[in-house]
Amino acid sequence: MELEVEIIRLGAQGDGVAEGPERPIFVPFTLPGERVRVELDEGGSGHAGLLEVLEPSPDRVAPICPHFGSCGGCALQHMESHVYLRWKRAQVVAALRSRGLDAEIEEVRPVPLGSRRRASLALGRFAGRLALGYRRARSHDLIDVATCPVLSPPIVASLPKLKGALAPLLGGNGEAKITVTETGAGLDIVAEGLRPTAATLGAFAGQAAALGVARLTVDGESIAVGATPTVTLGDVAVRLPPGAFLQASREAEGVLVGLVRESVGGAKRIADMFAGLGTFTLALAGKAAVDAFEADEAALAALAEAARRTPKLKPVRTFIRDLFRSPLGAKELQGYDAVVFDPPRAGASAQAAELAKSRVPKLVAVSCNPGTLARDLRLLVDGGYRIARIVPVDQFLFSPHIEVVAHLTR
Repeated sequence: MELEVEIIRLGAQGDGVAEGPERPIFVPFTLPGERVRVELDEGGSGHAGLLEVLEPSPDRVAPICPHFGSCGGCALQHMESHVYLRWKRAQVVAALRSRGLDAEIEEVRPVPLGSRRRASLALGRFAGRLALGYRRARSHDLIDVATCPVLSPPIVASLPKLKGALAPLLGGNGEAKITVTETGAGLDIVAEGLRPTAATLGAFAGQAAALGVARLTVDGESIAVGATPTVTLGDVAVRLPPGAFLQASREAEGVLVGLVRESVGGAKRIADMFAGLGTFTLALAGKAAVDAFEADEAALAALAEAARRTPKLKPVRTFIRDLFRSPLGAKELQGYDAVVFDPPRAGASAQAAELAKSRVPKLVAVSCNPGTLARDLRLLVDGGYRIARIVPVDQFLFSPHIEVVAHLTR
């Protein structure tokens, strides 16, 4: 059914929201104040496809990507940049207020275009054609992507050739997930769902140097076709295990590290929780002894190895620990001058509850989910901590997601 509606606000996922006959209607790629023509999805989901913008908002701008509006990778390219950043900040404000927290939120720190160093893509055949790209908005269909203003230039330049080189590895499978990471040694590719033969793997290996590929990992088995992929964290080169967590953007990582360093100040003994490869551990170890806690054994081993071969670092100790199941208790936290924690999107409620009982003077929370961050901050504030600073960092360009750094003190 087609309708003409007025967009009254943006929802949490960046869709415009209009009042429908029976319930709110969510319309992607629209802005508040716009009058639009839409087609309601079948099934009463409350979602609608945008057919036409009848009265555009003065905040509407031309998108910078030819795929915008069909590709589901970006939601907000049509919004003027200052309005866009204010909206992102407002998401953090709303998340904190939902937990009764009225802290001052600083302006959003943006990152530049072309800075994302990792892409999660799909490779498959759709409508008789081979595609390497993203899902169509609100669909399982694939859009073949030859350009993307968010991704780093080396990844974008590789896409057409990678599509052809990886296609024979599909075998009889219809689709595969392809994750491409830019590293110091070349592209690191992790594939799930390929069905290669020895011959097709050999053929790919023969093209790897020309493609700029350093390593291919298929369903957990790695085939080194060049130098070992490494990433530089701080000033330290770290070997990258296949699929290990990495901040999406180098530039955003630099901002996050700078904010964490400012927050811990002159701390001499620091716990880095959910340490991963050591993004914060290695940056802080130049001036402080750091204990790194992480459940991913491969990531922690890479961190430990990098610390061992790097001179002039303060002592770095590594501990394999699942902080969701076994958070550090108040007694174990005694003696730390500061704690940094950067959990997955689910947050760290169990660890936050234990931190709230501790006497650690400084805490720094890094989160890609304002909702779970607000929940964890509420626990800490109820335990006697004070929020000293909150800074949003827009490393997920044109998406509804936002990274946040929070500094708390006792």
